[in-house]
Order: sequence, then structure tokens, then C-alpha cells
Amino acid sequence: MTGLMYLGALLVSLAGLAVLDRRFRLAFWYDARRASWTVGLSVVGFLLWDLAGLALGIFARGDSPHMTGILLAPELPIEEAFFLALLSYVGLLAWRWFDTTWAQREAGRRALAQARDAQRAPDARGADGSAP
Repeated sequence: MTGLMYLGALLVSLAGLAVLDRRFRLAFWYDARRASWTVGLSVVGFLLWDLAGLALGIFARGDSPHMTGILLAPELPIEEAFFLALLSYVGLLAWRWFDTTWAQREAGRRALAQARDAQRAPDARGADGSAP
């Protein structure tokens, strides 16, 4: 049972991110195709990075009783793919949240600036108060 703890924690974390994503419509609930490509390509890129590190002897798989022991490649546990998906999904959600809130703040600033400009605009009336 303890062999599934790490994978289970990763899956619970991914599910939590999906709930946040659905609530705020940031990635998969905003544009599922783009989000799938982004997360998928990120995971593939990171896995290639890991494989290169393993081949060069830079990385090594640690043993833990909390891991399943299932390997995608020599020294590459299956949990790594789920961790990389979690990492990529968090990055995508953070980017989308910052981008969305920045756009909303900019729209608010523009609206305030337009309101201020409308108040400061010279009155169309003449100097004596009569309409032109």
C-alpha cells in the first residue's frame, strides 16, 4: 500500500489543480487543445531532459518505499512523468492567472483613465455659461 503513496499524492494534486482550473477557466476549461499541447510538450521535453541526465550519470533514481517501482525506462520511475505533468500544469495555471489578472487590471486602469479624462474635459459651454 505504501508503494502507491507518492503516485496517489501526485494524482490528488493534479485533481486539485483541475478543480482550480475549472473554477477559474484558466487552461483546460479555457482552451483544452492548447492546454493539452502545452502540458504534453512540456512533459515530453522534461522527460527528454531527464533521459539525457540519466544517460550522462547526472541523475539517478532514488529508492523509496512510497514509490510503485514501475519504470518507464531504466532509472526513470513512472512517478516522474506524473510529477512533470504536475509541474507543467502548475506553471501553465500560474501563467494564465497572471496573464488574466494583468489584463483585467489594465482594463480597469484604462476605464479609470477615461473617466478622469471625461471629468477634466473642458465644458462645451461658452465663457458666459451659454450653450454654443
